[in-house]
Amino acid sequence: MKPLILGIGNILLSDEGIGVYTVRELEKDPHFAPHFDIVDGGTCGMELLDVMASREQIIIVDAVLADKAPGEIIQLHDEQVPVFFSRKISPHQLGICDVLSALKLTDEFPQHLCLIGVQPESFEPAIGLSKTLRAVLPQVCRRVVEQLRRYGVERSSGKGSNTQ
Repeated sequence: MKPLILGIGNILLSDEGIGVYTVRELEKDPHFAPHFDIVDGGTCGMELLDVMASREQIIIVDAVLADKAPGEIIQLHDEQVPVFFSRKISPHQLGICDVLSALKLTDEFPQHLCLIGVQPESFEPAIGLSKTLRAVLPQVCRRVVEQLRRYGVERSSGKGSNTQ
């Protein structure tokens, strides 16, 4: 089964949508998309159970409150991720926390789980990221690629790629 890259968030609340904007950017790279399951999870919760079940690797990208400067990126791994999602900033994170708990109960928890979280600048009702998060979006995409490399999985190389 392909590694799952899951972007979650609400694009109607500015920076809350960073995960969705990240996966949309990754989908544009023709050398990247065919080799991974890239999913816009939006504000889904338990609906993602089947998509996430029995994966070897899952990378989740989301806005997080981590007491960092706006645009700062954090990475958490494996058991740290469900603990972090218990401190939610929006209802979809409760859903992801529930999904991760259900995956543990059914013995379908991923072998490798990574959260790439970005400290938001704004949750104002608006479509689009703040200037600060627009500026870090390429770095977030690079973090996804770097994490895949750590898992021993790489996308095919190609000229003109914007995710390296």
